Amino acid sequence: MEAIVSVTGGKIRGRFENGVTAFLGIPYAAAPVGPARFELPRPPAAWSGLRDATVFGPTCVQTPYAPGLDAMLGYDHIPGDDYLNVNVWTPDPGGSGLPVLVWIHGGAFTRGANSKPIYDGAAFARDGVVLVSINYRLGISGFAAVPGAPLNRGMHDQLCALRWVQENIAAFGGDPGRVTVFGESAGGMSVLNLMATPLAEGLFRQAIVQSANGLAVAAAEDAERVAVEIAGILGIEPTAAAFGELDPERIRTAQDAVGLALLSDPDPARWGATVIERGGGIMSLFPAIDGETITGVPSEILSARPDRMVPLLVGANAEEFRFYTIPSGLAAAITEQTLPIMLGRFGIDPDVAGVYRANRPDAAPADIFAAILTDGIFRDDVLNLAEAAATAGNPSYVYEFAWRSGIPDLGSCHVLELPFVFDNLATAHRLTGPNPPAHLATEMHAAWVRFATHGDPGWSRYEPGTRQVHVFDAPQSHDAADPRGDELRAVRAATARDRSR
Repeated sequence: MEAIVSVTGGKIRGRFENGVTAFLGIPYAAAPVGPARFELPRPPAAWSGLRDATVFGPTCVQTPYAPGLDAMLGYDHIPGDDYLNVNVWTPDPGGSGLPVLVWIHGGAFTRGANSKPIYDGAAFARDGVVLVSINYRLGISGFAAVPGAPLNRGMHDQLCALRWVQENIAAFGGDPGRVTVFGESAGGMSVLNLMATPLAEGLFRQAIVQSANGLAVAAAEDAERVAVEIAGILGIEPTAAAFGELDPERIRTAQDAVGLALLSDPDPARWGATVIERGGGIMSLFPAIDGETITGVPSEILSARPDRMVPLLVGANAEEFRFYTIPSGLAAAITEQTLPIMLGRFGIDPDVAGVYRANRPDAAPADIFAAILTDGIFRDDVLNLAEAAATAGNPSYVYEFAWRSGIPDLGSCHVLELPFVFDNLATAHRLTGPNPPAHLATEMHAAWVRFATHGDPGWSRYEPGTRQVHVFDAPQSHDAADPRGDELRAVRAATARDRSR
């Protein structure tokens, strides 16, 4: 059965299946190709007649993940020009007043797409929520600080998509006053950027942040150093005009080259201190402080300006960093001798390892390293934000995902919670292993639905006195007061971050 609605640009035709109507690949902005790749987003070109919206739209230019990660995550790229698009799943395009969730995918700001099977929104629509997933400019296209081009083009795309939601979501049965924005990893960082910027005021009512922090913004002058490095790799002048002449294949090659160069030589004198410190030594292309879209470090802004806070659901996976040490083979290189060196590279005092080792007497050095980095990158900052929100009287809820993958040694790693949140376990066996617990997906997905619908995921608020966290696990989830609090406080004291630049 087909369904037809009118949106900015014209009429679109979706598909109805199993009680859910899906509209895929809808342009929310004009195709950013040629010189427009490095300009701010513009309204989509109008079309005549009926536009088919039954297949996913294109994605921003990107390359596959490294082999270990690619085996688990797959390759997301779909070629084409209209890659600034959204997908919408709705239980009733003829209805009204439904809660809305807007999904911002992760991928270190260089990879990812709204078409990934894990992100299929049918389960949310089945349960009464309109699910919108967005694409935005990535890598060089979205975040290279090219002289003469506006910064943070990918963030401007996200703002443009949220404005599209405000203008069009009623056509799908959604309520523009009941929008919750949520994202994971780079998507979660984007959510915190959106909370902190005045440009997003009125575009959403609540937020969910999964496996992220609010620290990953570079100083503009450091981001420009990366753009100059890219120009050198490409053999072009570092100007908007020269970058605007690039074809997608050259962009793809340069993104890989600059990422590898940073990993092999993480010298702050070359890349800029904030690129190394706030990008975790992993990301080379990510948002930068421009004084307008991003006026400072988001966590600092939100802690100082609780009026910018919205009802918040935040959390992380218990062993996030194993995602980076196991598939890559890095774990094998972390020994008692190299552990202090590796921690120092991330700005962490190696003495903190003693606290973790005391709690894990049988753990290998690689396990200690992953536990410390999980806390330093993924837990510390969002718990600070939850505490700041709670102190200011804003509701905040904290979760931890602790179920361990059936894939050997992955543990409860980064990304693992996603098929549970979307209730899409059948699409993720390369990540979860066979027979993941279906009841845990039912439970976690229901919490996200409840938060989007009622502002309450089903457990007590996070408060400075109790620090209560809801732990998702199998065979049974539970609440915990200040889990591993001694480790978190130790890594907080041992992490050297200069946020004043």
